[in-house]
Amino acid sequence: MSEQPGGHANAVHPGDALPGGALPGEVEETLLGPAAEPTRASVGGADIAPTTARRFWHALGFQVLPGEEPRFTDADVAAMARVAHLIETEGSSEDFALAMTRALGRTVERLSVWQTQLVAEALATSGTPWPQSPDGARPDRDVAEGVAAWLVAHADELGELLQYSWRRHLTGAIARMLTDAGSAGDHDASAPPRVVGFADLVSFTALVSRMSEQQVAALVQRFEMLASDVVTTHGGRIIKTVGDEVLFAHTDCSAAAAIALDLVAAMAEDDLLPEVRVGMAQGRVVSRLGDVFGTTVNTASRLTAIAPAGTVYVDDALAKLLGSVSGFTMTELRRRHLRGIGMVTPSELRRAPGERVSTARAGAG
Repeated sequence: MSEQPGGHANAVHPGDALPGGALPGEVEETLLGPAAEPTRASVGGADIAPTTARRFWHALGFQVLPGEEPRFTDADVAAMARVAHLIETEGSSEDFALAMTRALGRTVERLSVWQTQLVAEALATSGTPWPQSPDGARPDRDVAEGVAAWLVAHADELGELLQYSWRRHLTGAIARMLTDAGSAGDHDASAPPRVVGFADLVSFTALVSRMSEQQVAALVQRFEMLASDVVTTHGGRIIKTVGDEVLFAHTDCSAAAAIALDLVAAMAEDDLLPEVRVGMAQGRVVSRLGDVFGTTVNTASRLTAIAPAGTVYVDDALAKLLGSVSGFTMTELRRRHLRGIGMVTPSELRRAPGERVSTARAGAG
């Protein structure tokens, strides 16, 4: 992009006006166009019934207050036209079109919040003052206006990057589905087994209780950045992050093992982060809404909870697979009862002495 927040002389700073001298309250019109009247005619212009329009609005994640009609902009009506196209021209059901809308809405809502926070933090760390409200819980109005100004000025560039990134990830998702379909037997339509793992920061709750909000934000961002780098380096996929924990997956057991061990090493070498512990299990999972579920996932979570700091615990199935892979050693531990799982014999995974395994893979989990 052409500018970094606070990084160049011509960058947008807090207090700068929005493009064209607009006020922050006019961001919606700047990004989406003028509001249209919420009449049956305007919605009907998109060939979509008012009741469906309200369901579409909810699917995107926007509230409709009782007794009020949303003031749809031209961009909203154009988006509804695309929903109508899915329903009528493509022969899709309304439920399918709304489910697809919900997937997009949930994803980009989180993305938009993440981006506004990143810009605010960039303004703060580049030497721009970041005054706080009296209660210390939110940024100053000038900073908020600076964030709005920068994002509005770069909305087109970010939109193009978003579409490129989506197409890239869509390509990967389709490739994984085709691989899964090709690996299934004639009578087995389920996905192939996955290795799933949880990486959990140790003593996170006690640590953050002594930190400011900005320090906690920096810690979590550092953890997510390092974890993402390690997982993607070995061809894995991050399923989700929840503050002090990251869930990842891979189809290849040796690459997953390298991820776990490299996560432990990366956190141990970082001055900002506490140690991490990792639990992994191998087996079939249920994939839904971009997440994974099932006994395999639950086993990995329970193993993480009992693993000491700086260690990697794996279940029986994964230990057997890794037993024939060079570069790793397993130490079988005492049999344990895991809540909701039953009796499991975990093994501690280590890298073999003198080994530094390079196991980057093209196929993610």
